[in-house]
Amino acid sequence: MSKTYKGVFKPRKPGKYRGDSTNIIYRSRWELNFMMYLDNHNEVKQWASEELIIPYRSPIDGRIHRYFPDFWVKKVNREGKLDTVVVEIKPYHETVEPTAQRKLTKKYLYEVRTWGINSSKWKAANKYCEERGWEFTILTEKELGSII
Repeated sequence: MSKTYKGVFKPRKPGKYRGDSTNIIYRSRWELNFMMYLDNHNEVKQWASEELIIPYRSPIDGRIHRYFPDFWVKKVNREGKLDTVVVEIKPYHETVEPTAQRKLTKKYLYEVRTWGINSSKWKAANKYCEERGWEFTILTEKELGSII
């Protein structure tokens, strides 16, 4: 049985947080670990969790919805300049398109729906970030293992 990690993060450096630092919610162990990383590393000057809203069009109903990326981070890069990065944390299997199957099981249909919605969100996030000179990145357990 796997344990789910959800709760409120209490930053050691609340001045770095952009938003209400008393109400920072994490929804996974990966998010909690990433929050600790952001709070503790000096190159991170400012950060927020689910404070940014990016509109996107859902492929399911064709309507505009609101996407709240997991993190917004302002950090010093290797050249000493400030970069802004929007970060989404997802399990690796949700970042790859499902392989087509002959039998349309509930699991497969759920994966296709999730992939379609996520792809639309990420396309909108890429465009939103490009327009502002920011970077959009998706971190999975593979990348998080080397960061935190």
